[in-house]
Amino acid sequence: VQLQASGGGLVQAGASLRLSCVASRRTISNNGMGWFRQAPGKEREFVAAITWNGGTTYYADSAKGRFTISRDNAKSTVYLQMNSLKPDDTAVYYCAAALSSSASQNWRNYRYWGQGTLVTVSS
Repeated sequence: VQLQASGGGLVQAGASLRLSCVASRRTISNNGMGWFRQAPGKEREFVAAITWNGGTTYYADSAKGRFTISRDNAKSTVYLQMNSLKPDDTAVYYCAAALSSSASQNWRNYRYWGQGTLVTVSS
């Protein structure tokens, strides 16, 4: 599986962005999917995850109420809608595909990773 993340950019605090992650080479319709982020000088952290059919989602406390993860298996695409962005959300955002159909907050459970897309939120 090859994952391509896009949609990042430079925005002001309070703005919204929608990240997309498109899979190629094979379908991800049976895979749990996740979004992680890594800010400069910090460790990679979990943002959101979704099960293979979109039936269950998980969010980091920092994302709850502001971010929404969704997927369109027909398009082999996973989305992360980010609203009310804050400067603390500044990071490179990575999408990842798990080997299983379930969602996980642990990055070690993900096998395939996209290249990342940079989100910068100015105050």
